[in-house]
Amino acid sequence: MSDDETIILEQRNGVLYLTINRPDVLNALDPASHLKLHQAFNEFSDNDSLKLAVLRGSGNKAFCVGSDLKVRSEMGGDDMPPTGFGGLAERFDLKKPIIAAVNGHAIGGGLEMVLACDMAIAVSTAKIGLPEAKIGLAAAGGLHRLARQLPMKAAMEVALTGQLFSAEKALALGLINSVVAREEFDTVVEGLVDKLLACAPLSHQATKEMMQKGLEASSLEAAFATSYPAYEAMLESEDAKEGSLAFLEKRTPVWKGK
Repeated sequence: MSDDETIILEQRNGVLYLTINRPDVLNALDPASHLKLHQAFNEFSDNDSLKLAVLRGSGNKAFCVGSDLKVRSEMGGDDMPPTGFGGLAERFDLKKPIIAAVNGHAIGGGLEMVLACDMAIAVSTAKIGLPEAKIGLAAAGGLHRLARQLPMKAAMEVALTGQLFSAEKALALGLINSVVAREEFDTVVEGLVDKLLACAPLSHQATKEMMQKGLEASSLEAAFATSYPAYEAMLESEDAKEGSLAFLEKRTPVWKGK
């Protein structure tokens, strides 16, 4: 895609790179951008050649600062796909890993997308928060993820005060995995990508299914007793045999994703 697109997509080495390209509004999303991200994540889910995704914003100021409030005001509300903000916040069946490369401020819906990703790396200058309460709104689906990912009092502080906080505080809360200087940011993100690509794709899918579905069980015992189709498929896969064989032969495994 060309740089005049609002969402830039690039496939490289089995990785889908998605860049929100609206730097003039700090990568805030309008309805067309929501739809493009929704469609891109649909393709990511269905395309077996894609193993993981990296989501980021363009420029050095913002990852995403939420909805384009000017457009929202003109429309009298939001117009989002069924998968929620950025085609991701209310998507619950995506088995492949997604990294949030938080290259700048992640505010409102931007933080909702970070919460929906599996891992996040943030640049040290990023400001993060859910300011909806300060403009007469609530963070909708983001609140449900927040309450499941943080201790309740910490989640309430983030949601009820509407205050922005530093990437370092986000790290301390457990909202992101690491904070890095801007000059190291791309290198650290690609380092994480390489670590994930070294693992078997079906192992990732089984792992995500078990961790997410297991949390829905009524107890730890019930989680162990639950059936996990992706786990069963992984056990019967060629990759499971390849992994053991490569270990015994002291070589790097060649994953086929089947």
